[in-house]
Amino acid sequence: MNKTLKTTILASFIFFLSGGLAIGQEKKTLFIILDGIQRELLEKNNTPNIDQISQRGAYVHAYVGGLKGGYSETPTISAVGYNSLLTGVWYNKHNVRGNSIEQPNYNYWSIFRHFKSAYPHKTTAVYSTWLDNRTKLVGENLEETGFFNLDYHFDGLEIDTLSFPHDEVSDYIRQIDRQVSGYAANEVKLKGPDLSWVYLQYTDDMGHRYGESEQMDLAIQEADRQVGLIWEAIKYREETFRESWLVIITTDHGRRNRGYDHGGQSDQERATWIVSSERLNAHSTEIPGIVDIFPTICTYMDIPLPKNHAMELDGISLIGKPYAANLAGTLTENKLELRWNAYSPQDKAKVWVTAGNQFRFGRTDQYRLVGEVNLSDEQASLDLGHEYQNLKVVLELPNGYINVWVKAE
Repeated sequence: MNKTLKTTILASFIFFLSGGLAIGQEKKTLFIILDGIQRELLEKNNTPNIDQISQRGAYVHAYVGGLKGGYSETPTISAVGYNSLLTGVWYNKHNVRGNSIEQPNYNYWSIFRHFKSAYPHKTTAVYSTWLDNRTKLVGENLEETGFFNLDYHFDGLEIDTLSFPHDEVSDYIRQIDRQVSGYAANEVKLKGPDLSWVYLQYTDDMGHRYGESEQMDLAIQEADRQVGLIWEAIKYREETFRESWLVIITTDHGRRNRGYDHGGQSDQERATWIVSSERLNAHSTEIPGIVDIFPTICTYMDIPLPKNHAMELDGISLIGKPYAANLAGTLTENKLELRWNAYSPQDKAKVWVTAGNQFRFGRTDQYRLVGEVNLSDEQASLDLGHEYQNLKVVLELPNGYINVWVKAE
């Protein structure tokens, strides 16, 4: 896989000059998580189908793990990464710390729940080699998720030990991945769900068993062939039904120790990648996070978010016009010092603060407007009137929000 980040900038420029989507095309999105493929192995291997998708859109380096050493530091563990994508927030909010998925905070809605709330007549689907993705992370038919239900799903084969007897080399997972990808491709071709998630596991198993190895290389190449089945179905839909599809492919973590392990905060474990069938904006050149995929899908699919939910998102969209990112700050006595990176320096933003954190309990935070800033300044010092021990700070941009938690020094 021979890719460079420079192609993303050029492709994005061409996209904006061309005016983007054709008018009247129905938009659909499918995102794929290929578990545990470290960046350097993806780039080393022959992956013609993933390449074809990235050549139409973009390939960029990305990261998982939240703010390293900070309040949002997030374990580089599989289910944790999936849920950061599904909710657009890090572990400190969604509360999935490991693969046991013990107490998810469903007040941070999944992308599926937001989509179905906005468009109840449109269809959703999950095709997965792990049942818990649907039943625990998406939280299908749970009281905590408002008894949300998907329209289509195909999963749970890993608990069918008669059809897929478990073996010591995870060949049963390889067979299940084939079943899942084939079923997904066929259903996409025939039914064209509006928002779909495909999850394939075999690459992660090969990493844990063999590390950086021939077995891992072959697993990556196999995953690419499975992506190709789905990609062919999507191209069929686009040509036959004049649909426009956003396809996003990513992984949930990198690996350390010659590709065997993950879970910590080393640069290797945090390093991931994103492939998109659509051109990406300037934010994509600054190492985006897995949490940026959620708002990207929202932008593409025109999913309106309730204001209190939008103010909680930890990511910003990788398509459309970006305004600012990387909000950080400090509290010193009654002074709030902020800094950020601006993409649109001619615009202004409002600064909102709250000392509470009621959203996590399903309630509403009471914000106070403390000022307006010029994005071009990329920093601001605001007098709060009295001292705070900590604050949730939200920058209201011309379109969207970015937020940060700030503690007193």
